[in-house]
Amino acid sequence: MREISLHILDIVQNSIKAEADLVIIDIEANFNKDALSIRITDDGKGMSKELLKKATDTFVTTRKTRKVGMGLSFFKMAAENSGGNFEISSKEGMGTVVMASFKLSSIDRVPLGEMDETMATLLMGSPNIDFILNYKVKTENKIREFNFDTREIKEELSEIPIDEYEIISSIKSYIKENIKATNGGLVI
Repeated sequence: MREISLHILDIVQNSIKAEADLVIIDIEANFNKDALSIRITDDGKGMSKELLKKATDTFVTTRKTRKVGMGLSFFKMAAENSGGNFEISSKEGMGTVVMASFKLSSIDRVPLGEMDETMATLLMGSPNIDFILNYKVKTENKIREFNFDTREIKEELSEIPIDEYEIISSIKSYIKENIKATNGGLVI
């Protein structure tokens, strides 16, 4: 995939299939440590120990529509190709945590991409699931942070569905503007 945000979209689709009610996406660009860290946490069904051991194997999937599962293996490969690493932990009935780190300065690191598009796609496709996006940028002299929580938006909207076009469009713009401000001119 050409953007990390597309990997995130793919991994969160796994969370949705695992019947998660809440998915938390933590993104931290730490320029002091030359690291971009991604953590996706869900409260879905989780995986058995046996499945967890094979989760990053491209020929292992729980899908019935195809016999390969490339999302986790491609995400792992993207992280490792940039000099980073990948971890996954899961407990049946408790959920799953997927963590990937990338070396920010690596020529082999794909860009983060359009998180506003990723979040809009998730909200349109799964409006009943709650999503939290925590986005942080650390530089030598500053920490900037942006947090987005659909539970707050849904409470504000009251009876208006979050997946209405105007709402999604506004949310997308809101996320894009806040990520740009949080980046402070840096390209991630």
